Amino acid sequence: MSAPVPLNLLLVDDEAPARERLRLLLGDMAGQLPNRVVGEAANGREALAWLNACAATGETVDGVLADIRMPGMDGIELASHLALLPQPPAVIFTTAYDNYAVQAFDLAAVDYLLKPVRAQRLLTALQKLPARLAPTELRQLAATLGQNWRGGGRSHLSCHERGRLLLIPVDEILYLRAEQKYVTARTLERDYLLDESLAQLEAEFVERFLRLHRAVLVAPGAVAGFEKAAGDDAEAYGWALLRGVPEKLPVSRRLWSAVRQALA
Repeated sequence: MSAPVPLNLLLVDDEAPARERLRLLLGDMAGQLPNRVVGEAANGREALAWLNACAATGETVDGVLADIRMPGMDGIELASHLALLPQPPAVIFTTAYDNYAVQAFDLAAVDYLLKPVRAQRLLTALQKLPARLAPTELRQLAATLGQNWRGGGRSHLSCHERGRLLLIPVDEILYLRAEQKYVTARTLERDYLLDESLAQLEAEFVERFLRLHRAVLVAPGAVAGFEKAAGDDAEAYGWALLRGVPEKLPVSRRLWSAVRQALA
């Protein structure tokens, strides 16, 4: 009989002693549940960079053990970005805080462990792998809880491009525009295609972006001015002019007065 294939695990925690404790517990239970710690990271951004490097070599990760509160990028936002991967790893949260967020994740079948992590509880959580939420469910849940947790949504959006997960700082986005199946996020440097709905992004970032048109949200600080559209222009009643990029964004007749008043 062939030996069981070990679980490949990534440990994500800003505290090195917490990662070391997990390593020791995982080593002790290897006889019951074969596993390998294939990497460590101190926050969500480091974890995503590590996973990008793994994808380039073809190495897979079955599970991510992630703290919730971390500087730079927390575990909840990390989960929302992981959901964009073609085969996202299962996420098990570790936290010192027993509150509504971890309870909601538990009810949704994404496990969590309270610190200090106990061996039997860790074993029970790992035995659930590879069971996981579908990517769309994980993304929606993480976005909703992340907005409540931080009171303002994610700090980054993500784009899956040529096998890599690219992070886009939300405060660098000039506008979001729905086009066919995707949403385009525009920064000063380039466009990114997002696999998210404009309605979901508007709800999450209601204080950061202003709706100009049924297909367009804009960062108020990106608007340099307005001009009226030609009388025969079917796309827009008027146009918003942007700072630093040549594009103009359509403004609908219904929103024209409210938008100009909001940005006056």
